[in-house]
Amino acid sequence: MSGAPISNFVLILTAAIWGFAFVAQRKGMETLDPFTFNALRFALGTGFLYLLKLILKKGKGVHEGVSSGKPMLLLGLILFIAASLQQFGIVWTSAGNAGFITGLYVLFVPLIGLFRAQKLRLSVIGSVVLAVAGLYVINLGADLNMSIGNAWVLVSAVFFAIHVQMVDKLSKLHSAIDLAMLQFSVCAILSFGFAGAHHLIKMGSSMEVNLLVSNIISASLPIFYGGIMSVGIAYTLQIFAQKRVQPTTAAIILCSEGLIALFGGWLLLSEKIGLSTLLGAFLLLTAMLLSILRRGGKVFLIDKKGTVKT
Repeated sequence: MSGAPISNFVLILTAAIWGFAFVAQRKGMETLDPFTFNALRFALGTGFLYLLKLILKKGKGVHEGVSSGKPMLLLGLILFIAASLQQFGIVWTSAGNAGFITGLYVLFVPLIGLFRAQKLRLSVIGSVVLAVAGLYVINLGADLNMSIGNAWVLVSAVFFAIHVQMVDKLSKLHSAIDLAMLQFSVCAILSFGFAGAHHLIKMGSSMEVNLLVSNIISASLPIFYGGIMSVGIAYTLQIFAQKRVQPTTAAIILCSEGLIALFGGWLLLSEKIGLSTLLGAFLLLTAMLLSILRRGGKVFLIDKKGTVKT
């Protein structure tokens, strides 16, 4: 599979959008619960793509070509689980911690890939090690105790890794907009369902509608960024890029969102950036370049009997 330069650039752009999304998600949690925030941003992302497809097709059957097959519905379910766990984790941890821990899916993607008979070159293993080291150094001064928030985000990283591998498979069979729109729809519907249940359990049926509307208005900017930029644009760009890039390489590039999350915190929340951040950035950049440019090295894979072969 050719890692075309344009696709690598698109993945870097995706990581940048997602990095700033951690700041938006953290701000959104100040007034909204995780399910309501996710329901609104995924619904907004779905609507954005619906309008985009309507414009591209000039009003002709926007649902044309969209399959509701089980694999695509499962992709939406996986994204819902990953996004929900991450959003709950952000309630109890910082944007920087969430960005770092989410970036650990760079470890899980190649491991899952082995069971899909994907070749894993020694140079890529080195890139993964460098990426994890970079993410760790960036957050060296952060409190990374395994709190409940960090635990939720770590589990979400596993599901994001599964999502990357599923996108690798399904992106070859469907258009980026079709695939993105369906998975966002599933995620939005499930989030609205759980949000309704959450409000009934936590607040009671007599919850004031005016209060909810007020909270939504207060979180309108994070919802807009999370819905249009993070969901509607970035996830669609991910699907487009993964048509041409190996899952492990994509994960290594995408994990730089942790660095962008810290930069976003510095730019928007006045958080400090020290020498460790610069060193971590250098390690991440090196990991990305190695994963993109290196093609040689020892190869590992798992055969049908589950045996690791070289």
